[in-house]
Amino acid sequence: MADWEQQLDEPPEVHEVAGPAFTPVEAGATIAIGVISLVLAGVQALLLGAMVDEHRLTAPDIGLSAMLEALSMGATTFIVGIVVPPKRLRLITIVAALALTACDFATSRASGTSVLAIRAVAGLPEGVLFWITIAMIARTLTPERWAGVFITMITLAQFAASAATGALILPRYGASGGFISMATTCLLAVPVALFLPREYGPLPDAGGVSFPLPFRGWVSLAAILALTAAWGAVGIYLVPLAHQAGHGMGVASLSNALSLAAQVAGGALAVGVAGRVKYFPVLVFGGVVNIAVFTVYGFASPAFLFVAATTLLGFVGVFTNPFFVPMTIDADPSRRTAVQNGAAQIMGGALGPLLASRVVSDANARGSLVLGGALVVIGTGLVAWLRLTHRTVEP
Repeated sequence: MADWEQQLDEPPEVHEVAGPAFTPVEAGATIAIGVISLVLAGVQALLLGAMVDEHRLTAPDIGLSAMLEALSMGATTFIVGIVVPPKRLRLITIVAALALTACDFATSRASGTSVLAIRAVAGLPEGVLFWITIAMIARTLTPERWAGVFITMITLAQFAASAATGALILPRYGASGGFISMATTCLLAVPVALFLPREYGPLPDAGGVSFPLPFRGWVSLAAILALTAAWGAVGIYLVPLAHQAGHGMGVASLSNALSLAAQVAGGALAVGVAGRVKYFPVLVFGGVVNIAVFTVYGFASPAFLFVAATTLLGFVGVFTNPFFVPMTIDADPSRRTAVQNGAAQIMGGALGPLLASRVVSDANARGSLVLGGALVVIGTGLVAWLRLTHRTVEP
């Protein structure tokens, strides 16, 4: 058989991977599983808010439900990354997808504390599905590129889900219809799972051991936790901060919409520069931009400046996010810590709003800016310590 004929018979492979190569279909399916695990986050506020309108939840329950689900998901991703070997991935994905589908269907008929309990349980299969994708990204040679692809796809999917839910589903079918729609979306993971790799290869330099993590690995996770908590602490109060800056709901809505569009652009840029730009200058740049935007939020400002600052924050947030992975690899070349990157981000996303709720009031939300700024300084300081004390290892 001629060489070209043999090449036609063999599927192309994604060679940029530490371990057995993936076919493009396998890589695409793995990214899709992660997107499905997080698509609900794009409509969570809409669905829980609709439940409040239908008197099935109270307003404080919105934050509590979101926090419980995020904490459950983050803890699951962390634990699974330690104790579950990356084998029989298709079966694991199918079981987790069916469990998440059941949770979403159950939520559609629930109210009160039952919703909180069900969403806390839903975080378990969400965490497993998220781990499927994060474990693949941690094995690639330029993980920031794959993380950028992942985050860009998540942003697009969440934007589409949010638009469809707000315009088509909630007006006709209410919160129940929204959760049934999410359950149907989760079922898509079942056929997609059939195209996943059967297993992942061992992490390089890990020696088959996934735990404990080295000290520098824990420091890198602490940096990720602080930075994502800062974004969550401020972002959740976008509307009150807009009001305090002298703007109405229209400005806040426009800011949010343009931020989403900018996030797609940020993810695309991260994919484009992956492998050519180091994590340290990117994350320091992100920290400076965050402080600048938080400062704008803290004062009365023209509407265009508030909108521009929010748009910039969305762009920089997604652009810098993929560079967390090479930072964890620089801190821990075994890549054990890189597998926990996603768990740290989810935990930070839950911790930020929780901490912010202790420093804001109905009349003044600017305490979240002070908290967010402090967390950015802490997180960026830890990033700098990691890089400046470990110059011999290139990220």
